Amino acid sequence: MLQDIGAIFILWLRDLKRYWYDKPRIVASLGQPLLFLFVLGSALSPSFQGPKGVSFTEFIFPGILCMTILFTSVFSGMSIVWDREFGFLKEVMVAPVSRWAISIGKAFGGASVAFIQGTIMLTLSLFVGVKLSITALLLSLVIMYLIAFAMSSFGIMIAARIKEMEGFQVIVNFLIMPIFFLSGALFPLDHLPAWLTFMTRIDPLTYGVDLLRGTMINVHAFPLTLDLLVITFFAVVMLAIAVIEFNLLD
Repeated sequence: MLQDIGAIFILWLRDLKRYWYDKPRIVASLGQPLLFLFVLGSALSPSFQGPKGVSFTEFIFPGILCMTILFTSVFSGMSIVWDREFGFLKEVMVAPVSRWAISIGKAFGGASVAFIQGTIMLTLSLFVGVKLSITALLLSLVIMYLIAFAMSSFGIMIAARIKEMEGFQVIVNFLIMPIFFLSGALFPLDHLPAWLTFMTRIDPLTYGVDLLRGTMINVHAFPLTLDLLVITFFAVVMLAIAVIEFNLLD
């Protein structure tokens, strides 16, 4: 048991160190969220009639945080494919530790990296008019980590069976953009066509965005308890599938 806990810690620490020493990655990962937040937010704010008087920039800010977390956490699964190609994963798999410890360590590592990236974006709340109390700030941080863990587990689940970097990128790009655009990160979820309403309801990130938005600016489409249950359930299911896949690897 102690060996498994040690393996989780080492894998978590390894992902953090790789992130810390890759400064261009930290900066580049902020480019797209900043573009959406300031360019799109500034362009559409005059014509947006937000609920409870919030501006468009305030409305999309929690969604942009989720976007940052989504992209960073899912793409963290790429490290598994990278480790497989260079032989590190094989060395880890033959180590005297449980397979579940490997998947959990990778999930915590990817979630922590995405959480840090999201926290950097969170500091911009001071410039977009989102005023957070201490309680709202702490709750937002907890929710951000939960979303990061869920999406990191999702990325690991995808990466566990993929052997080539190109294949992972194709599959992730095919999934990640619909997940983001259907989550309601950039638009309200009411008054949508029936088919689009259905698509947003089956998107797990929808509930993460709604939970974070409800906590930060008190605007939400669903009960916050439902949001919390859905995103927690999604995290548990994705991690369980990832563990099963790691147990089946040769």
